[in-house]
Amino acid sequence: MSAESGGKAPLWASLTATFFGIGHIRPGPGTWGSAATVLCWWAFSHAIPANLQTWAALAIAAFVILIGIPAATQVSRAYASKDPQFVVIDEVVGQLIALIAVPITWKTLLAGFILFRGFDIVKPPPVRQLERLPEGSGIVLDDVAAGLYALAIMQLLLHFGLLPH
Repeated sequence: MSAESGGKAPLWASLTATFFGIGHIRPGPGTWGSAATVLCWWAFSHAIPANLQTWAALAIAAFVILIGIPAATQVSRAYASKDPQFVVIDEVVGQLIALIAVPITWKTLLAGFILFRGFDIVKPPPVRQLERLPEGSGIVLDDVAAGLYALAIMQLLLHFGLLPH
């Protein structure tokens, strides 16, 4: 059975789209995907020099967008669903974007998590409009926009000293 007719998506796409199965955790798979991303970024950031963390986050986010869109497309086709809840690669990239150029402390990571989840749930313009893009583009790019909103607020909070780190 082909992916388009309701069969299984390719393994690489399923693993990517669900962030290695995290998207199957209930309730709230998107929240679990975001939380896993925060924990992964926290662990990974300790393995690289602080002066390279911003560039690493940018590179990882770009890579996740590049593989996330086709993975989300494959999985959404396989399950005949515009945006399956278990696809959380979009939360992974949006959450990571929210943490670009943010000092790694429990307070900043928590604030970034809360802000991203808030923007992802509320979907202020043009976030909701981006959902209308076709297939994986619509699945992933609305969360990229939510991540950019969260990043902007994070940077303002840091700039004005409203978020201790």
